[in-house]
Amino acid sequence: MYFVLLVYEFMSKKLILLVEDNADDELLTIHALNKSKVAVDVTVVRDGAEALDYLFCEGHYHTRNHRLLPDMVLLDLKLPKVDGIGVLKQIKRNEATATLPVIVLTTSSEQSDIASSYKLGANSYIRKPVDFEEFTHAISRIGEYWLSLNLQVQLQ
Repeated sequence: MYFVLLVYEFMSKKLILLVEDNADDELLTIHALNKSKVAVDVTVVRDGAEALDYLFCEGHYHTRNHRLLPDMVLLDLKLPKVDGIGVLKQIKRNEATATLPVIVLTTSSEQSDIASSYKLGANSYIRKPVDFEEFTHAISRIGEYWLSLNLQVQLQ
């Protein structure tokens, strides 16, 4: 019985792909998500190329089950190798990942970044709050909305 409960708990957790190259922001984001009311597992990748490899089961992730997509992507824009805009383009133009919720979570408040993100299909654009408490609250609300309230479908 205990084993069944553990399997159920694991299966009910939501998977988040966090694409973040800043270690401090990574830790804050994971901390805030863990404080939210949603059970989550967070996979972290540190650049745009690694994010694409993860999502499309290439490179280091070639053995990952391609049917197990994250429930949400938290995407920084200012990334090494492939920037966030490039990652967003690839996600939204691929049929298997096109409906995946992508929340841009960045320090940029440049209008061109905001416009490009929405034109490419970002589901939300959030500027990272500088204040620790505000950041924690924002991340918690993102998780609760996108993983609990919002209904989504994954194309297979």
